Amino acid sequence: MAITSEKIKELRDKTDVSIMACKKALEKAEGDMEKAALFLRKEGAKVAEKKSDRALNAGTVEAYVHSNRQVGVLVEARCETDFVGKNEMFLDFAHNIALHIAAADPLYVSLDDVSEESKEEIKRIFEEEISKIDKPQDIKEKILEGKMDTYLKERVLLEQDYVKNPDITIGDYIKEVIQKFGENIEITRFKRFSIS
Repeated sequence: MAITSEKIKELRDKTDVSIMACKKALEKAEGDMEKAALFLRKEGAKVAEKKSDRALNAGTVEAYVHSNRQVGVLVEARCETDFVGKNEMFLDFAHNIALHIAAADPLYVSLDDVSEESKEEIKRIFEEEISKIDKPQDIKEKILEGKMDTYLKERVLLEQDYVKNPDITIGDYIKEVIQKFGENIEITRFKRFSIS
């Protein structure tokens, strides 16, 4: 199947990935747009892994205040160079992360930020809850694992479903941005303010 320039442009518009990467993805997917997008997402994860140990010497601090003036967020997004740190697409990315934090209210950036003490406390609460269920122990352990995973997914930024595209997590979104810029990018910290 011939890959037309229109298909390449359509995939590029959808993903913001380079023309050559879009062409390669469409060739691998034999012209199937969904398979090509999935291929690009997988490639983005590989690129992110390769760049994960690079120094983050630039970035931006983004502020978002919701229209009701009751919720505000400050987020620090780091990258390798000022060239990317001042790029409009990178600034939009940081804004999208701040907007997501305002909506989803995470407590931690990554799973590594959750202390062992916090995990043990959460586990203890769920174990107490599950102990009242009349099920075999192996089933109770699976229920506990599921509850822990759900709890952390709801409270860890990188694990949360992205509010603008629930098909991907914030971690996946960051990998896509890393692929677009070819630099290591991280959300290093954030603070959410709320008047309730």
